[in-house]
Amino acid sequence: MADTPTPQKTESRKPKAAITMIGNRQLSPATMMMGHGYDPVLSEGSLKAPIFLTSTFAFPSAAEGKRFFEGITGKIPGGTEGLVYSRFNGPNQQILEGRLALWDGAEEALCFSSGMTAICVLFMAFASAGDVIVHSGPLYAASEGFIAKTLSRFGVTYVDFPAGATRDELDVVMAKAKTQAASQGGKVAMVYLESPANPTNALVDVEAVRDARDAAFGPNCPIAIDNTFLGPLWCRPIDQGADIVVYSLTKYIGGHSDLVAGSIAGASKWMTPVRMLRNTMGGIADPNTAWMLMRSLETVELRMTRAGENAAKVCKWLAAHPKVEKLGYLGMIDDPRQQDIFDRHCTGAGSTFSLYVKGGEAEAFRLLDNLKIAKLAVSLGGTETLASLPAAMTHLSVPDARKAQLGITDNLVRVSIGIEDADDLIADFEQALAAV
Repeated sequence: MADTPTPQKTESRKPKAAITMIGNRQLSPATMMMGHGYDPVLSEGSLKAPIFLTSTFAFPSAAEGKRFFEGITGKIPGGTEGLVYSRFNGPNQQILEGRLALWDGAEEALCFSSGMTAICVLFMAFASAGDVIVHSGPLYAASEGFIAKTLSRFGVTYVDFPAGATRDELDVVMAKAKTQAASQGGKVAMVYLESPANPTNALVDVEAVRDARDAAFGPNCPIAIDNTFLGPLWCRPIDQGADIVVYSLTKYIGGHSDLVAGSIAGASKWMTPVRMLRNTMGGIADPNTAWMLMRSLETVELRMTRAGENAAKVCKWLAAHPKVEKLGYLGMIDDPRQQDIFDRHCTGAGSTFSLYVKGGEAEAFRLLDNLKIAKLAVSLGGTETLASLPAAMTHLSVPDARKAQLGITDNLVRVSIGIEDADDLIADFEQALAAV
């Protein structure tokens, strides 16, 4: 009975093989988003995948039910190819995960109910009592808070370093982490990066981190990176040596400000322990959200391209405005070290940036309160332009001294440019700045 095929392998339910090549041409992810992982024949010919609203799945036979559970529980390696229960997997989620993996050149991807669910389950899958997490700074406040406040309750500590750290500086950080882990009876569990950093847009040299990690710990200590600000279009961190790519799918990939979800992607050896913990805890994206993300992936390249072009126009105008102190925009980098990282790692400057208003919180508030097209809201990567004040909003919980250390000032306005008309957005910022 061990060789009994799963439903996907039986002739009556076997989907057509995925088309990834035409002759010698490798198809782009933008093309494969239109149908990869889905066969209309299996769903009454429906061009688009239905939303599978079910809590559980009927097994073809008792033996195959056992085989599916052996895969889900890890009793046999490689996971399961069968559908078992919606806390574990489902058709919409599996199609979504296959398409997410394509964008980053990863073996596998896993979807979650939010970006922070993905991040928290990732940390818990790899860190144990006594371990150390090495991370770049700044991180999104909730990510940094989970490490410093929640994991610390279970004996996990951290060592952090500034986003632009050089190889020599990283070697010192890795040595410190190794000593700290040894003193606690643990190991260095993970190197966790966020690049560009939220909200400063500071870049991390992933290649230097990889080399420092290899020298200090070898390749069995994973490097994970939150690629939300630039992915999946403008940066592919796996190409620079990251092992795991993390997304808030809420942002550019979802892209319409109408859902909350997250994902991770990487080699199967890194995904398996995270999947096993997700199976236990739950936290998988629901079928409707997964379906909406599949819809959004069909236009992600178009939306991000338009938003990036808009941001370039808006930032060119803002840079010359007398009430703008400076911009934290990757298309206008004035630091040679950061420019070098950008040139090696990025294919675009993105559409999210920091606008430093001359003055402080009062001036920033006046700008935000006078915007008419741009919405005063947190988040980013949507079709509409959003603006917020991180020091008073998303990063309010970060201690003042830490904010000062990371450059999260009271006059830093985070702007995410959408797909509106760029000249309309310039007119909006012009009238709002006039009120400052």
